[in-house]
Amino acid sequence: MKEKIHPKYMTTKVTCGCGNSFLTRSTVPELKVDICNACHPFYTGKLKYVDTAGRIEKFQRKFAATGYSSLKRGKKAAAATETGTAET
Repeated sequence: MKEKIHPKYMTTKVTCGCGNSFLTRSTVPELKVDICNACHPFYTGKLKYVDTAGRIEKFQRKFAATGYSSLKRGKKAAAATETGTAET
């Protein structure tokens, strides 16, 4: 390896948004992450929505009153309207 061109490899403290922290090694002294192994749904088995922009609430408000129109129709009626023909 050439001298004086590589970054220093040091012990790094990683802090998660849930409050969990652990030590690892990296080229930066401190890292802050949103999701770690202590709060990620894959590792915990619990369903958790990470919604920073309010998209889930916006979606729920949009479809709360009307619902899904395709679910209210029957399969034959939905297929007929898509093809442009209606069974009578």
